Amino acid sequence: MSWRVGVDTGGTFTDVCLFEESTGLFEITKVSSTPDDPGEAVLRGVRDIIERVAPGTEGGVERIGYFVHGTTVATNALLQGNGARTGLITTDGFRDLLELGRGRRPKLYDLAARKGDPLVPRHLRMEIAERVRHDGTVALVASEEDVRRRIRQLRDAGVDAVAVCLLYSYLDQRHERLVKRVLAEELPDAFISVSHEVLPEFREYERMSTVVTNSFIGPVMRRYLGRLRTRLRELGLHCTPQVTQSNGGMMSFPSAEALPVRTVLSGPSTGVVGAAQVAAGSGIDHVITFDMGGTSTDVSLVNGGKPSPAPGMEMDGRPIQVPMLDIHTVGAGGGSIAWIDEGGHLKVGPRSAGSDPGPACYGLGSYEPTVTDANVVLGVLNQTHLLGGRMPIDADRSFAAVDRLAARLGMTRTAVAQGIVSVVSANMARAIRVISVQRGYDPRDYTLVAFGGAGPSHSARLAVELGVAGTLLPQRPGALSALGMLMTDVRSDYSRTVVTPAAPDRLSTFDRVFAELAAQASAWFEAEGIAEEHRNVEKSIDMRYRGQNYELPVPVGNGTFDEIALKQARDAFDELHAQRYGYASVDETVDAVTFRLTASGVTPRPAFERQEPEGADPSAARTGTRDLFLPEREAYLPAPVYERALLRAGNELTGPALVEQFDTTTLVLPGEHARVDPHGNIVTTIGRHRD
Repeated sequence: MSWRVGVDTGGTFTDVCLFEESTGLFEITKVSSTPDDPGEAVLRGVRDIIERVAPGTEGGVERIGYFVHGTTVATNALLQGNGARTGLITTDGFRDLLELGRGRRPKLYDLAARKGDPLVPRHLRMEIAERVRHDGTVALVASEEDVRRRIRQLRDAGVDAVAVCLLYSYLDQRHERLVKRVLAEELPDAFISVSHEVLPEFREYERMSTVVTNSFIGPVMRRYLGRLRTRLRELGLHCTPQVTQSNGGMMSFPSAEALPVRTVLSGPSTGVVGAAQVAAGSGIDHVITFDMGGTSTDVSLVNGGKPSPAPGMEMDGRPIQVPMLDIHTVGAGGGSIAWIDEGGHLKVGPRSAGSDPGPACYGLGSYEPTVTDANVVLGVLNQTHLLGGRMPIDADRSFAAVDRLAARLGMTRTAVAQGIVSVVSANMARAIRVISVQRGYDPRDYTLVAFGGAGPSHSARLAVELGVAGTLLPQRPGALSALGMLMTDVRSDYSRTVVTPAAPDRLSTFDRVFAELAAQASAWFEAEGIAEEHRNVEKSIDMRYRGQNYELPVPVGNGTFDEIALKQARDAFDELHAQRYGYASVDETVDAVTFRLTASGVTPRPAFERQEPEGADPSAARTGTRDLFLPEREAYLPAPVYERALLRAGNELTGPALVEQFDTTTLVLPGEHARVDPHGNIVTTIGRHRD
C-alpha cells in the first residue's frame, strides 16, 4: 500500500496531507511552522501523520511513493533580503538598469517615495563589450579576455552567485554561453543564472530583474532543498521528492534548485489547483478561490475549471517574469494584527503575529489583538481549544487584547472585535475585485471556494459583500493546498520572443518557433522519464495590436498552425481584448510577440468516494450551542454547533450556525442555507440575488 504525501509550509502552520491509494484513506495534520528551519516542521509533520495513520509502524516513510512540497523559502529570502551576495554581468551601458527600471514611482503622488534597493549593489555589476542588434545580427563580438577580467573582479569581491543578462540574448545566445563557460572555470562553486535559460523573452529590465532574483535566492534554495532531501532520505524516503511551482505544476528538487525563481508562489498555486478540482467535482466550473491562512490571503479566478495564468508579478517592487497563476495576495490572515494609524483609524495587517508568538489567545507571549482574537471574542471560534483539542485557547487573553485597543478607540470590546473582522473583510474583498472586476469579470457570476485555516470563518461575510450567490467549503479546507499538491502535474514552461505580424505569409515563422519549443519539451519529457501516454502539450501566443506596449495571452491549438488556426487566434485575441478593455479594433494589424509552450506529465489524481444522501436532518452532528455575536442583530445569540466529521451528504443547515472540525471553523450566517453534497463539501446559498 503506497502513500501520497503533500506538505505545505505556511507562515503559521505547516500542513501535511496523506492519501492511501488502495484504501482511499485520507488524513491531515497541522504542526507549527519553524521559520528558522522550515524543514524541521516538514519532518515533524511527516512523522506526525505517519504516527496517526499507522501508530508504532517502523520505517513508515518507506511506504511513501509520492512526495510533494510547497515552500515559502524563496519568497521569504526575497522579502527579508536574506539572499546570496550576487554579482551581475551585462552589456556595456546597461549597468544601472536595475535602478532605472521603468521610471515609475512606487507611489504616484508621493514625491518622496523611494524604490527598494537593488539586489545587486552597483560595484558588483560588471559590463562587457558586446552587442547583438534587435534583429539578431551581431554588431560587436564579445572578447573572452574581457569576460574573464570582469569575472575575476567578481571572484575577488567574494560573490556567491552571478546573474548574466545580455541585451537581445533571447535572439542570439552565443555571448551568454561564453560568459557561462568562463564562469564555470573561474567560479566553479558559484550559483550561475543566464537569462536565455531563465527567461528568453524581451523587455530587458524585467528579464534582468528575474535572472538576478533567481541568482539571489539560488544558494538559499539549494542549501534548503539539498539538506531536506538528505534528511528525508535518512528517514527512509525512496521516491523522488517534488516541489510545487508558481504555475500550479511541480518539478523535481534539482530543477527547483536550478530555477528557484519559479517557486515564489509555490504554496498558494496548489491551493488554486486543488480548489478548481474540488469545485469541478461538484459541477462548478467558475469559481473565485479564497485561501485565508494565518499570515495572508490569496485569491484567484478559475474559468471553465482552469486557473487563470499570469506572465509574472511584482514582489517588493521588483518584477518577476515567470509563468504563474494569477494570484493576488494581501496581508490579511488569522494572525494579522489590529492597530491604530496616525489618524486614529482602525487598521488590520499586514503585520502578523505568525506562529510564534501567534495570536494572544495562544498564550505564547503576544498581547496584541489579531483577527483570530476578534473571532474568539465574537464567538465564531471555540473559546477553549482549536485543532480538535490539540491547541488550548485562552479566551481571557483575547478579551484583554481587544479591550486594550477598545480603550484607545473609546469603543466597546464587541464593537472593536466586529470592527477588526469588518476591516479585514474589506481588505479581502478589495483583493478579489483586483482579480475579477479589474479583469473584466463579475464576481456575481462565480462561486466562492473558501479554504485555509481561516477561510470558512470569513467566507459568508465576504460573499455577502461581493454579492456572490454562494460558497463551497471543501471537506478539509485547512489542508486544501497540501491536498492540491496531490492533484498537480509535473510541468515545465518554454517561451521565446519573436515579434512577427500575425499574417498568413509569416506562418513559417510560427511553425519554426513552436518546433524549437517542442524540441525542448521533448528533451524534458525524456529526462523526466514521462511515458508517452502521460505527456500533454499546450501552446499559446502573447498578442497585441501594433503599437501597443503590452500583450494578452491567447491559447492556440496543438496541431499545425495554418491559416485557419491563425484566424481563430486573431478572433480569440479580439474577443479577449474587448473583455479586458471594453473594445476591439478588428481592422488593426495584430503582432505575435512571445510564443509559449507548456509541457506537463499527467499524474494520477486521488479519487474520493461519493456519499449517498442520508436526509436533511443534521441533528446527529450537533454537539452544543455557543453564543455568537451577530452584527445584524447587534447582540449575542445562541447558535448551534455541529461537528463536520458527523455531517452526512444531504444534511442541511440554516444560519446562524457554526461547524467545527480539526482544521477550521465554518460560520453560517442568518439567511444562509447550507447543505452537504455527495463529495462531502458544504455548499451554501446566500439570501441575496442580483438585482
